[in-house]
Amino acid sequence: MSKLRIPVNEKDHQTGNPKAKAVLVEYGDYQCPHCGIAHPLIKRLLKEFGNQMLFVFRNFPIQEAHPAAMIAAISAEAAGLQGKFWEMHDLIYENQDELYELGEDGMEPFAKKLGLDLKKFIHDSQSKQMNSKVEDDFEGGIRSGVNGTPGFFINGNRLNSYDATYASLADAVVGLV
Repeated sequence: MSKLRIPVNEKDHQTGNPKAKAVLVEYGDYQCPHCGIAHPLIKRLLKEFGNQMLFVFRNFPIQEAHPAAMIAAISAEAAGLQGKFWEMHDLIYENQDELYELGEDGMEPFAKKLGLDLKKFIHDSQSKQMNSKVEDDFEGGIRSGVNGTPGFFINGNRLNSYDATYASLADAVVGLV
């Protein structure tokens, strides 16, 4: 079984209870249909067990299969600099089909929907810092044995993500709380 090689840290996007016994980490790709299916499952888990678990999202854009995944990941990171990572994260997954139709404005329509400072968003989206953050997440996933998305780890141990259902994820969390 694969282990999470990069421990959860202050650079990670986290939601839920930071002192929880159950820590669920997802390596995700914003254009991956399986991640899109998993997204509402994670939202439901957080609604039901949010005070008993911590959820961490890390970027794992598989650019060969999903050409807009990298720009989506960078956009979520740029939104995070304005305190809106989770809002952008949710907006992207909830409008995943639109990633296939990105025009020359890229992710700007998403940023506008969130009321972000557009000039700052564009600047940050083009920065090496955002690109490096996504690449660091990806590299951490590779080191942890992630070879597809979603890649889930519970308390550092890899879950079989390909058949992830709400019940299987909830069982993994409940087994630790």
